[in-house]
Amino acid sequence: MRALAAALGLSVAVLAACSPTAPKGVDKAVLDEAVSRAIGDPGTCLLIAEGGKTVYQYGTHMVCGRSLPTCEGAGTQTLEQLLKATPADAERKTASCRSNLEGTRIVAWASGPVEGRSGMSYAAVMEASEAPPGIVIADKLATAFARAGLGPK
Repeated sequence: MRALAAALGLSVAVLAACSPTAPKGVDKAVLDEAVSRAIGDPGTCLLIAEGGKTVYQYGTHMVCGRSLPTCEGAGTQTLEQLLKATPADAERKTASCRSNLEGTRIVAWASGPVEGRSGMSYAAVMEASEAPPGIVIADKLATAFARAGLGPK
């Protein structure tokens, strides 16, 4: 039992070391709280990239790694795929649609530049029975970013 606990502790430490922390000059705890207040949900993931490298993750690896409908015809994508396809100088993009055959769940996507931060972009997804539209997620994230000091300087 003691060996299992030690192995579990080591696994958590390794995963935490591999997880992005926060953009430079931003307190991760403050950003986590602002994002949680804005779009916090067990089915939410947010990734922020700077210079093409992921520097922040909100949400579990399990949620962030899910492949969900793109809402742009047939096909699925992961949040990492959306982030990589979102240049830091792109326009904000949002989408929402039903995510299961029964029509009981909604997936909402939001991505674009982090306003006021050159070279920084974000991608977010929420999948739930009552997820808000992607445009609402984008608006709430803009406020959360500003609240955490990640807005225009």
